[in-house]
Amino acid sequence: MMQNMYDLIIIGAGPGGYVAGIRASQLGLKACIVEKQKVGGVCLNVGCIPTKNIIYQADIFESSKELNNFGVEIDTEKFDFTKVLEKSKESVETLVKGVESLLKKNKVDLVQKRAKIVGRNSIMLDDGKEIYGRNIIIATGSRPLQIPGFEFDEKKVLSSTGILNQKKLPKKIIILGGGAIGCEFAHIMNAFGVNVIIVEMQNQLLPFEDEDNVAVLNDSFTKRGIEILTNTRALSITKTDMDITVTIEDYQHNKRDINADQVLCVFGRTPNTDDIGLENIGLTTEKGYISVDNNYQTAVKNVFAIGDVVATPQLAHVASKEAEIAVEYIAKKHTKLCLNYDNIPSGIYCEPQVASFGLREKKAKEENIPYRKTIFPYRGVGKAVAVNKTEGKIKILTDPQTGEILGGHIIGHEATELIHELLLAKSSELLPEDIGDMIHAHPTFSELIREGMLAVLGKAIHY
Repeated sequence: MMQNMYDLIIIGAGPGGYVAGIRASQLGLKACIVEKQKVGGVCLNVGCIPTKNIIYQADIFESSKELNNFGVEIDTEKFDFTKVLEKSKESVETLVKGVESLLKKNKVDLVQKRAKIVGRNSIMLDDGKEIYGRNIIIATGSRPLQIPGFEFDEKKVLSSTGILNQKKLPKKIIILGGGAIGCEFAHIMNAFGVNVIIVEMQNQLLPFEDEDNVAVLNDSFTKRGIEILTNTRALSITKTDMDITVTIEDYQHNKRDINADQVLCVFGRTPNTDDIGLENIGLTTEKGYISVDNNYQTAVKNVFAIGDVVATPQLAHVASKEAEIAVEYIAKKHTKLCLNYDNIPSGIYCEPQVASFGLREKKAKEENIPYRKTIFPYRGVGKAVAVNKTEGKIKILTDPQTGEILGGHIIGHEATELIHELLLAKSSELLPEDIGDMIHAHPTFSELIREGMLAVLGKAIHY
């Protein structure tokens, strides 16, 4: 057995699993990845990548209306949504081949079978073959959460996966859940001319994002004709051959029915930890999540878990970083401190985009954390005005005594790109004056960061 033993077996080839395999190879470990479907996981195949491609196409479709300003009319009668899906699948296929090529280049064995853990050092494939490894990383990801009464049929009641396989767009859709996925699909559907209603149980869209920025998004969505029902929960659904009815209840317990062609249920995601053999090595879960330490080591010392199967932010870039940390620990090359989740950027890719990291103002108030708030609007930089993208603002939270950056929150065009300069400043322990003194090219959206920092110092030029 020892002759055929891998240094590391990775179950799952998503953004956590395939990064773990590549990093293992770089560190001289013999690694094998077992994946039951395509490499890339949810993110690449039915999540981050295809949705961003569709958002790109939706933005083109919506912006084409601006040609009316030049006297150009576009006939959209022959619009074919299947062509949009085909383009998104092309981007997926390109990247899947790219990941497969990277694994081959790094000499990482890829076994495309279903795996089940049968021992501390072994997994069983669905063809009965057993593979052995000194260490195992569980990177099996997550799937859309189903709630009783709202089960997916992928015809009228859709998951975030099922909606990507539609042949045609509905005329009207109800989105149950106003988190990141719900807001992105609301943007997509609205841009393509679908009537959209969002139902969210919390008191705002994007419950974990900055309240001021979400208010901007709320106004933007409302102006576009998206109906937003917050503090409202869905009680039940009734399907007919013609449409679907959702019975909803607001915070005052008023009930009413709303109708649409389809319902998209995005209540969250659940980890894929059932039926992978955890019981065979004595591992238990809490609400489906595997407990790990700062190196992502489980209670079984040679077994690690990363990504959506652990109770950390369910983000592709988080899984990838956790993979690097776990593999470096296994290879005894780990020298860094544990991952600081306050320095993890989040990004929501609707329009306007929403991006953030660090301290939220709501938390600061609740926990009596001293802070100073500085806001700078998009309309204060020339590039935003020049390209008609003035909707949005940057909010910076700093320590009132030291000037340390505590959190950053941006809503507006390309916010998901801009957030990283602000995060780099925090991670590098730079102060507002360090960024404020740095010359930024004009005209660029990055001037928002400089002007925001100057505003912290009371020296903003353009506002």
